[in-house]
Amino acid sequence: MSYKHLSLEERHYIEIEMRAGKSLNKIAKALRRSQSTLSREISRNTGQRGYRHKQAERLASERHENKPKAVKLTDEIKKIITGYLEQDWSPEQIAGRLKVDGIIELHHETIYQYVMANKREGGMLYKHLRHQNKTCRKRYGAAHNRTGIPNRVDIEERPQTANNRERVGDWEADTIIGKNHKGAIVTLDDRKSKLRLAAPLAGKKAHFVADAMVSLLSPIQAFVVTITFDNGKEFAHHETIAKALECDTYFAKPYHSWERGQNENANGLLRQYFPKAMELLDVTTKQVLEAVHKLNSRPRKCLGFKTPYEMFKELTGIDMKNLMGYALIT
Repeated sequence: MSYKHLSLEERHYIEIEMRAGKSLNKIAKALRRSQSTLSREISRNTGQRGYRHKQAERLASERHENKPKAVKLTDEIKKIITGYLEQDWSPEQIAGRLKVDGIIELHHETIYQYVMANKREGGMLYKHLRHQNKTCRKRYGAAHNRTGIPNRVDIEERPQTANNRERVGDWEADTIIGKNHKGAIVTLDDRKSKLRLAAPLAGKKAHFVADAMVSLLSPIQAFVVTITFDNGKEFAHHETIAKALECDTYFAKPYHSWERGQNENANGLLRQYFPKAMELLDVTTKQVLEAVHKLNSRPRKCLGFKTPYEMFKELTGIDMKNLMGYALIT
């Protein structure tokens, strides 16, 4: 059981009962406290005029304020945290990785408070937080009935191995659209390793989407077993993709975005770099690769605070970090 400090009400009760001549043992039982707790309270907080609850509360508060506190955030630790923040890691990801690396155990709230203190001092670390200290709100939008996908296979027919995330190679796919429907980015996420791939599109037509997806996945075709899409017409050429990559394709049920929850969440993370108020017509491949590289370099709680790069390499032997790095410089 964790220890709780005596409250002002409890101290008032102690004063009243002591004045009535009650024993510490009976007072302790009434408060469901140990007798030793009350003994320490009396010895520490009794003044010249005896035990008085308000004086006891003040003395206890002063003692707590003056108690030496361990300083966890040394300049060295702050430097490490700042470095991770500048890579757009969340406080929880940073805390988890610091623990995994054996550096220090911190609560993510401690890191968040460090960021807020930096903001009050005019610093810009908060700009690297996903929501930049803004209040989140749930957004509800009207769903559009999108049809016209030939030979669509429902997600109910997807194998349990894919449903249970038992292997690398089961991907989720979607697109994010720019402001005023100008420009788009296709996104892909491996359900097991959480690896993300993405590329800007030359256009929103289905053949542009198919070309981009085949280009992204061809270098790791051996680890493309299934792809699950939403019901957008941009995925109407799913059979072309399946043939080129020798994989199976499935579609989530209309308006069931949670069936591709990983991809939906990762799209939200990518929006940190390409917000909804931004047109995507002039977005370059390098810009997209740089953003995706950052996401794949962040430790994930669901991966034991390993990064998607690290998990994908562990499971496949392929160092996607080097492949992505090569793509960035070419």
